[in-house]
Amino acid sequence: MSRDLRPPVDILHYEIVQEQASALGRMGRTLEQSLARLREFDAAHERAGTPASTQPARRKLVAEAGQALWMFVVQREATGLRDSRHIMRTYNVPGEVQRCMGLAPTPSKPTSK
Repeated sequence: MSRDLRPPVDILHYEIVQEQASALGRMGRTLEQSLARLREFDAAHERAGTPASTQPARRKLVAEAGQALWMFVVQREATGLRDSRHIMRTYNVPGEVQRCMGLAPTPSKPTSK
């Protein structure tokens, strides 16, 4: 049985960096999936125009993509990657998704007091 001779702080640092990389990967995949759902929705409704009845569903997809983008940007910034322009270009993030990132969703029902 071999013994790791690195100082415990180095081992801990390695584990933290591994988890950061894993989290970035998860967040990136979530963003990709959200954007793909939005693009698929748009492609399916492109020919017929966008009827008013589909607008709430589309707004929900945009909001979900905005939330996924926000989570990814925050995770990147936590690791020291501050420039988000690379994400916007690489993932081809629509402007409407960029504008709604980080916005808290509005409650569906008013709360009564």
